[in-house]
Amino acid sequence: MRFKRGLMMAALPVVGAAIVWGLAVAKSAPARWGSDGHRMATKAAMEILPDELPPFLREAGEQLEYLSPEPDRWYSGNFEAMNEAWRFDHYIDLERVPSRARNSTNRYDFLEALYGAGVERPHDAVGFLPFRILELYQRLTTGFASWRLSGSGAERGWIEARILNDAGLLSHYVVDAAQPHHTTIHFNGWAQSTPNPRGFTKDRDFHSQFESGFVRAHLSYRDLAPLMPDAPRKLGDVSESVWDFIESSHGMVEKLYELEKEFGFDPRERPHPETLEFVAFRLAEGAEMLATIWWTAWTNSEDLADQRREGNRGS
Repeated sequence: MRFKRGLMMAALPVVGAAIVWGLAVAKSAPARWGSDGHRMATKAAMEILPDELPPFLREAGEQLEYLSPEPDRWYSGNFEAMNEAWRFDHYIDLERVPSRARNSTNRYDFLEALYGAGVERPHDAVGFLPFRILELYQRLTTGFASWRLSGSGAERGWIEARILNDAGLLSHYVVDAAQPHHTTIHFNGWAQSTPNPRGFTKDRDFHSQFESGFVRAHLSYRDLAPLMPDAPRKLGDVSESVWDFIESSHGMVEKLYELEKEFGFDPRERPHPETLEFVAFRLAEGAEMLATIWWTAWTNSEDLADQRREGNRGS
């Protein structure tokens, strides 16, 4: 999701030089994968979850699919406090991120690094997507650890409700990260104040047309299922893996614009096979990463639960 962001100039060092980038103006209405893309990616993630995950999660497919677009439902033009608290979590403009800022352990250290690099209004000019994913991953891990330590009474049910809510919200942001528009200053047509020698579109409907209209008209879960692995991976350094995933998605930005230029993503037109393949692979990449993060949170929660047991014994 990308909301209206005012025109601004933000300077930051890139390869030792200061480059000034301009932000394009997006429409004020939400633009997103749409509930269709988020739901089908979440369903695809659910289908490859190992049996070792607790049944309450593996059997909650419909609930998690429902929750996957939830952060987009929060938007309300009347609730500025809420809107400003979360609207920067849906994207990260990698062109504005100094390499050292990637090592930040939380969003506040990240902000300090961006301010130090001379980025004006960095929350708006850059965004927080990797940190939103990490925050929810860590919250999910602690939830699973609490579940492992809980008994069979009502408290366990309350913990399960908390876990499902966090897992559903996490699904939204992971799948957002698979959409190249969410990783770049070119998030809704090529940015106005940047070189555009290849004549990529500057259409301010491109974002919504690509991830909502086109997906709704031409994609279904059946297009994702054959692209999915048999099982999720277990991540090592989760922060590094999230950044790598986002950078991989960012690497698809020019391909996305090339496809738009050559074939278009008009939902009213018969789609070209290359555009269908591109969108299906992006959604499948998001689905695989989502299942992987869920699985990693579950497996890492065992060590956390053990640490808590040891702490309780020593207290």
